[in-house]
Amino acid sequence: MSNVSYYISNLLEKMTSTDKDFRFMATNDLMLELQKDSIKLDEDSERKVVTMLLKLLEDKNGEVQNLAVKCLAPLVSKVKEPQVETMVDTLCSNMMSDKELLRDISSMGLKTVIAELPLSSSGLSLTVSVCKKITSQLIGAMGKQEDVSVQLEALDILSDMLGRLSGALVSFHSSLLSSLLPQLTSPRMAVRKRSILALGHLVPCCSPALFSQLTEHLLTELAKGPPTSVTRTYIQCLATISRQGGHRVGEHLEKLIPMVVKFTGVEDDELREYCFQAFEAFIRRCPPHVATVTQLCLKFMTFDPNYNYDDEEQQEEDSMDVEEGLDEESDDEYSDDDDMSWKVRRSSIKCLEALIHTRRDLLLSFYSSICPALLARFKEREENVRADVFAAFSTLLRQTRVGSSHHGNIKAGSDSALSREEEPAVAMLETQVPVIVKTLHRQLKEKSIKSRQGCFCLLTELSHTVPGALEQHIPALIPGIVFSLTDKSTSSNMRIDALSFFHVLLLSHPPQAFQPHMQVLLPPVVACVEDTFYKITSEALLVAQQLVRVMRPQGQSATAGRFDPKPFVKEVFSATLKRLKATDIDQEVKERAISCMGHMVCHLGDHLGAELQGVLAIFLERLKNEITRLTAVRTITLISASPLKINLSSILPETLSVLGSFLRKNQRALKLGTLACLTALVTHHAGSIKPAALEPILSELPALVDEGDMHVSQVSVTLLTCMAKWCPSSLAKISSSVLPGVFRLVHSPLLQGAALAAILDFLQALVLSKTSNLGYSQLLKSLTDPFHRSQSSDSTIIHRQSYQSVARCVAALSASCSKETPATVAGLMQEVKNPGSPESARVLALLCLGELGRSGSLGRSKEVQGVILEAISSTNEEVKTAASCALGSMAVGSLDEYLPFLLKEISAQPRRQYLLLHSLKEVISACPASSLSAHVESIWALLFDNCECQEEGTRNLVAECLGKLTLVNAAQLLPRLKQLLRAGSPLARSTVVTAIKFTIVDQPAPIDSLLKESIGDFLKTLQDEDINVRRVALVMFNSAAHNKPSLIRGLLATVLPHLYKETQIRKDLIREVEMGPFKHTVDDGLDVRKAAFECMYTLLDSCLEGLNVLQFLDHVEEGLKDHYDIRMLTFLMLARLASLCPAAVLQRLDRLIEPLKATCTTKVKAGSVKQEFEKQEELRRSAMRAVAALLAVPEVERSPSMTDFADQIRTNADMASIYQSIQGGEGGGSGPAESMDIS
Repeated sequence: MSNVSYYISNLLEKMTSTDKDFRFMATNDLMLELQKDSIKLDEDSERKVVTMLLKLLEDKNGEVQNLAVKCLAPLVSKVKEPQVETMVDTLCSNMMSDKELLRDISSMGLKTVIAELPLSSSGLSLTVSVCKKITSQLIGAMGKQEDVSVQLEALDILSDMLGRLSGALVSFHSSLLSSLLPQLTSPRMAVRKRSILALGHLVPCCSPALFSQLTEHLLTELAKGPPTSVTRTYIQCLATISRQGGHRVGEHLEKLIPMVVKFTGVEDDELREYCFQAFEAFIRRCPPHVATVTQLCLKFMTFDPNYNYDDEEQQEEDSMDVEEGLDEESDDEYSDDDDMSWKVRRSSIKCLEALIHTRRDLLLSFYSSICPALLARFKEREENVRADVFAAFSTLLRQTRVGSSHHGNIKAGSDSALSREEEPAVAMLETQVPVIVKTLHRQLKEKSIKSRQGCFCLLTELSHTVPGALEQHIPALIPGIVFSLTDKSTSSNMRIDALSFFHVLLLSHPPQAFQPHMQVLLPPVVACVEDTFYKITSEALLVAQQLVRVMRPQGQSATAGRFDPKPFVKEVFSATLKRLKATDIDQEVKERAISCMGHMVCHLGDHLGAELQGVLAIFLERLKNEITRLTAVRTITLISASPLKINLSSILPETLSVLGSFLRKNQRALKLGTLACLTALVTHHAGSIKPAALEPILSELPALVDEGDMHVSQVSVTLLTCMAKWCPSSLAKISSSVLPGVFRLVHSPLLQGAALAAILDFLQALVLSKTSNLGYSQLLKSLTDPFHRSQSSDSTIIHRQSYQSVARCVAALSASCSKETPATVAGLMQEVKNPGSPESARVLALLCLGELGRSGSLGRSKEVQGVILEAISSTNEEVKTAASCALGSMAVGSLDEYLPFLLKEISAQPRRQYLLLHSLKEVISACPASSLSAHVESIWALLFDNCECQEEGTRNLVAECLGKLTLVNAAQLLPRLKQLLRAGSPLARSTVVTAIKFTIVDQPAPIDSLLKESIGDFLKTLQDEDINVRRVALVMFNSAAHNKPSLIRGLLATVLPHLYKETQIRKDLIREVEMGPFKHTVDDGLDVRKAAFECMYTLLDSCLEGLNVLQFLDHVEEGLKDHYDIRMLTFLMLARLASLCPAAVLQRLDRLIEPLKATCTTKVKAGSVKQEFEKQEELRRSAMRAVAALLAVPEVERSPSMTDFADQIRTNADMASIYQSIQGGEGGGSGPAESMDIS
């Protein structure tokens, strides 16, 4: 300790030296010493150091002064409270000094101290007492009207302090407010601005009463009609507190907006600008009066009193070049340095952008009101304002894309056309495309780079939002693209933007649209490929790759089509080859050069002649390089599948050995790419591959066929299938290596879908390849063996899914070896009849019979029917269910034989009705409409008879059959359902409504147009007096909202009130049931409420634009206090709303936090059962997820109640651990984690 004291007293001595260098070095050494964590000072040293540093602040040398200020920062945390107070006192009094230099350095010192004050609870007392000292002095300083610079410094420091330590100053908030408000009328503009800034920092943490006081003060002052300069300040202040005050502004907006609207009428451009800035801040809070604000924005976005936009200019397109020259002169002539009208236009356009961004629910009305107005402003003369117009229109396009179902899909094609049908906003946008292009294509040739970038950005958004919409307009756009690529004065960013747009355009439009313009398009792109800047080269290679595709689209042979690519091949090839050969270039350029050249070889390989082999050799080199190997693998895959049948024999043997080694690598993308590449090579170049070359590859496959990664397994099995088809001799040793893994996969419960289909293909190819020792019977035995072992305790339990998988494999094998089928069928039937067989074997045999029947290769129907009926009457549940599935599958395979038998049995066997209806459901689901139509009437009659069945499970089955049957002939059957709805009992009505649910499928179907006309009638059951009918109506509505939102969008206005009504708890449906000595409460309305909340959750995703979010939130708020299941749902909704409509959620934050807090802090009673604990834990986790989502909302830290809750979570170990696990478990974005750090 004494060493440190001695060293420091030495330094202090040197600081008194007359030599400034000594003072400088000593102060620097002291700073380094203070920055060490280990340093501890005794009281005497502390006092001396503080006194000396404060003295050095008045040093004659500026550098020494600056170092002394820097020393204050580490000193704050090293010395005790009295010393910090001494520092602060001295600094504050120096700040009032007459000497300007001392004043400046002292205010810097104060800011340094404030930045270092501890925020943790341990150091809070120091912070509070220091803040009190500073604040009282600053309030005094602000009152010193005679010296503005003191006032400015005081306001500056106050802003810093409020920004960082507002919580510690709660007791001062009121006096701060009363001393800041008079400063708003100061004659000095700088004082007013800094006062507004300080108020902005005060607002987030002040009490609601103070916030109201501030707002009321501003309103009162504005109502007096003060001078314009003061009005400007008040309006700016309103905008600032609206931005900083978060949701609390919401309750005052009713008064604020009309007041600000009034001031837009004052003839003062700056005031108008501030008004619109205030509107923009209000709009982000989901205000009332949106229509008024929109009208004002539309009015003032064209406000340009000093300039006459000549209408003729738009019509005379031919004389554009001349016009442009004149235009510039006239600009200078009219321009007026005092013209501030552009600020008004800019602020009103920014306000519109905020409106578009926050109110997606009004999207359709924006297309009729805002869209035409923005289009008309594309001609704006002021460059900065025009950029804002483009930005606002791009926001409109983005909002349209967020809501549309082909989100992220920019491939042109029929599938996107189908999904686009039901998007009214997109349809409205399509009608505007010609106007957009007409206005923009001229601006693409202007000198202004900012304008051109705005145009390209807007057109890119348009191509993403409506793929294919620009097809007719490509000739108009091409000159603009070429101009930006070739113009000498164009910046590199401009070129990159132009290339990036061109790439999107090529991707989203058909090749034929570009072929006529190839001569103009190619040279500038090639020139960009040769550019020295790597980013331009990289972007240009992407475009060149697409242009190669345009020259000869795949599927078009060398001679077909009118377009001849020959003149252009050399040009692209030489530029790309140069980049491909270079090794000293950027990684991205290397990869894109490989890819671009790969497309050339694939599409135009027959034009490359002698050059081809050299290119293939380079590809092989790149394949061996770790950096470029993945791109090279994908490129070789592309080339090997080319319809031009490129000769790869020169590189094939070496390529195969390199690819084999890749299968051992731990990089999943590389494994998948390699397997796809090998599959393509084996499929298209089997003749050039020696079986020995495939052996090392086969030895790597067993490790890849594993249920741990189904996708890799699927691709591996596809490769085996190709080998079995094209190189069967290579599979001689397969039975000991890969095959056991394939069978393990077949018996895995995870196998389904594409992976199962791949295995079926493989088994068929294998049995047909006649490879030694792998005949039909061996394969069949390996598949079915596990099911014949008696289910003793040591053997593993076979999962239900594996029965289905094996049955499908058996049917696939039989389909390939039809001679073996009769014997197999006989064996299976014997198995079913044999009572000694284990249950698993009988169930499997039944399912196999079903799958064989589905393929129509069963025969002997009478005998089979007997066996099935016997099995359905079995006492064993598993056997009964399997028999029901089998019967359905057989009926699908031969309708005429089995369907009449099935219908007869359903009528005759009421006890087996449920199982037999399952069979019927399978028939209706799997048979094509054409083959079913002959039987529709008989099936309908049977279902009609059973639609009032008392048993709910049976009724639901009948409803599903009715719904799926309606799809067969909607025009005839849908009116019958409607009729049944009117005439039937409550049970019949619930069956009909459930049937409608099954007519709504997620793919476009012929029934859609009929459904759209009549779904309103079916939704009237939401008002049915029977609670069960209302519940199934809600389930049906949910299905429509999820699968086909277009059906119900137009009905939301009438349906939502009934939906919201069902979310309310009804006391008349709650009853008490006595269970022995206990009383138990039963809520009959719970299921209906749950269905209603599920509908609300679905509507958030599919019909957000049709909802009034604040009204929606009212019901979410109620749900947060409801039953366990409903709370779980509303927590999910809240998290979703926080990302979709953050402004509305912030406005209601205080009301939403209470139920969340209650859930997170509730403890289960000590004696409760385990399920209660688990339930409560799950609820808390779910609530915490909602909290995490709320904390990720921008500006949430401005809510005091949220800040308190965040602190509570952080300090409570239990809640903090739940929060951390949620953040970790869901990779929960950094947003919430950062927001948690609120102090």
